[in-house]
Amino acid sequence: MAIDRTVVDRGEGTAVVLTHGSFMDHTMFAPQIEALEDRYRIIAYNHRARTDRWAETYDLGDLANDCRQVLDERWIEKCVLGGMSMGGFMAFEFARMWPERLHGLILIDTKAAPFDLGQQENILRDYGKADVDGLLPHDVAAVAVARCFGATTIERNPELVAHWVARWRKLPARSVYNEVRSWLGKADNRPELANIDVPALILHGEEDAIFPVSVAEEIEAGIPRARLVVIPLAGHTANLEQPEASNAAILDFLGSTFGGHRERRQPLRVG
Repeated sequence: MAIDRTVVDRGEGTAVVLTHGSFMDHTMFAPQIEALEDRYRIIAYNHRARTDRWAETYDLGDLANDCRQVLDERWIEKCVLGGMSMGGFMAFEFARMWPERLHGLILIDTKAAPFDLGQQENILRDYGKADVDGLLPHDVAAVAVARCFGATTIERNPELVAHWVARWRKLPARSVYNEVRSWLGKADNRPELANIDVPALILHGEEDAIFPVSVAEEIEAGIPRARLVVIPLAGHTANLEQPEASNAAILDFLGSTFGGHRERRQPLRVG
C-alpha cells in the first residue's frame, strides 16, 4: 500500500483539526470535511501509523507533538481539536501540554480513564497477532470490525464495513501493532478534566462496543463546559456511521460556541 501523507486543509475561519483513531485514517472524516469547509477551516491528517513512520516506537506525547507541528506549519495559533478514540487520547495529552492553543475540543468515542491490566491483556490478545511481518492478517481485521462498528452498521451498511476492511488488509501489520502499543498504557486523564477550560463536545455512539456511554458521561461530568450528544444507531465510529446526526451536533456546537466568522489564513511558513 502506498503510504498516504495527505493533510486535508480546506476552507477558512476558526480552525477545526480532526484526528483519527486506530485502524482508521484521515478519510474517516470525509463527511465532516464536506459539512464544515464552507464555514470553517477544516484540517484532517494521518497519524504516524498511516505514514512512512509507522515502524517507529512512539507514544501519545509524540502524537501530540505531531499535531502541534501540523498547527505550526500552517501558522495556526489556536484550534478546535477533535479526536476519535486514540485521537481523543492524543487530544487529552495535547490539552495538558498546550492548553493555550485550544479554542475547544470535540471528543468522539473516547475515554479519559486508563486501561487496567485486564483490559490491556484483552487488547493484546485481540491485536497481538498484528506483531508479524507482512500485511494485516484477516483475523485481526475481523476483530476490528466488531470493535469499530455498531451492530446496526454491520447489518445495514455492509458496504461501509467492506470498504474499511479492504483498507485494513493493505496495511503493514506492525503499523497497527505499534499504533496500539502507543496508547495501551495511556495515562489517567480524569484528574485533569476539571482543568480543561474550553468548550467541549462529546460525541458517542450508542452502540459503541468498546466504550459504553457511561465513559462519555464521565468525561462530560469532569469537563466544566462540556456537552454530550449520544448518536443512535452508531458504534465506535459514530461520525462515520451516522454522519448526518454527527454533523448536526458538530455544526450546532461550533455555531453556538464560535459562530461562523471567517478568519484570514496566515501565509504558510517556508523553510
